[in-house]
Amino acid sequence: MTDVIIEQATDILRLNDRGSYTVPTSGLYPFQWNWDSALSALGFSHFDESRAWTEIDTLFAHQWEDGMVPHIIFHEEDDGYFPGPDVWQTNRPIPTSGITQPPVTGFAVKRMFDRALDRALAEERARALLPRIHAWHEWFFRCRDPEATGLVAIIHPWESGRDNSVDWDQPFAAVPTEGVEPLRRRDIQHADPSHRPTDDQYKRYIWLVQKFRSLGWDNAKLHDASPFKVVDPGFNAILLRSCADLADLADTLGEAEIAEASRNRVAVGIPALDALWSDTFGQFLCLDRCNGSLIQSPSIGGLLAAFAPISQERAVSLAKRIVDLSTRCGYLVPSHDPVAPEFDSLRYWRGPVWLIVNTMIANGLDQAGQGDVADQIRTDSVRLIRQSGFAEYYDPISAEPCGGEHFTWTAAMVIEILKLHGEKA
Repeated sequence: MTDVIIEQATDILRLNDRGSYTVPTSGLYPFQWNWDSALSALGFSHFDESRAWTEIDTLFAHQWEDGMVPHIIFHEEDDGYFPGPDVWQTNRPIPTSGITQPPVTGFAVKRMFDRALDRALAEERARALLPRIHAWHEWFFRCRDPEATGLVAIIHPWESGRDNSVDWDQPFAAVPTEGVEPLRRRDIQHADPSHRPTDDQYKRYIWLVQKFRSLGWDNAKLHDASPFKVVDPGFNAILLRSCADLADLADTLGEAEIAEASRNRVAVGIPALDALWSDTFGQFLCLDRCNGSLIQSPSIGGLLAAFAPISQERAVSLAKRIVDLSTRCGYLVPSHDPVAPEFDSLRYWRGPVWLIVNTMIANGLDQAGQGDVADQIRTDSVRLIRQSGFAEYYDPISAEPCGGEHFTWTAAMVIEILKLHGEKA
């Protein structure tokens, strides 16, 4: 049965392959997305190493001059997604969005390099990518941490990858809805509207896009100009883990300056992350940088902090927290606590399970010696596939498949889990 699932997952990656990049799924997401590509490359790397490296190369071919890697690249015209290039107006040779996404590429490239069978190819491609990934990391600390706290802020919910998380409800209230151009949503034509963000949230999303557009997408200005500035522990954990992995890769490739700079970022960032800890919830919380307060929202962002090289004490506490969550749902890891009043088992990031986050949390728990809980997460992930197929996300109670079908990064994570952990998963 395991081989059959891997074959099905491989077919999905090929189905969504556009030659040099993949789309998350046809119709709903017809372009290249940033962290989707990095995680999808992990799936490709198990059966086509060259194609996996090309996925990352294509992403970084559209890196901005200041170091930012945009969250969407509009390779071809397609009116199946809103907001498209006409809304972003970033004036790039090939249109892109003007914001970024979780920088998981450092982790992915290190993992691809370590297990590559074609060592010459891996060294060539990793060596070329190394300074570009490092430039992206440095862009974050320069443009999204202007006071050098060691942690970066997101300035749009879409940057987190967790678009409509409960975490954003409070700080998002400061974003206006007046003066927003008419919405031309396409997502609700491809997925159940009750599973997607609301129109009110979309108005605020677009208000921010219009605000940043009015500033000419100048990243030296956007952080301070945004009424939405949130320090997300999950986002920062991905950045710090990628910095740590990039440091190790730089050592291997003889790039001592990149290794030292990356380790220095981790050395400052991990203690800073600890300031987001909540004894009340037993996990990390988001910080509203606009008012300096922790957001009392027990979401998966605070559990994803396990992906970073946090202390053993914190990792043990997060493992306990996840075990506790397992008593309130059928499948780990829900994107919001099922006992919280805001929990919605079907609506995007307000409750459902996402295999990409499961995979990262499990990896972090493995690193911290919490393998039993990591195994439980992976087992639940495969159970979801067996029951409900390769959906975008899943109801954590009923396993109902939600969002897009034949989803690339879901398939990639299944390959990653089963190839590395086999029947144990």
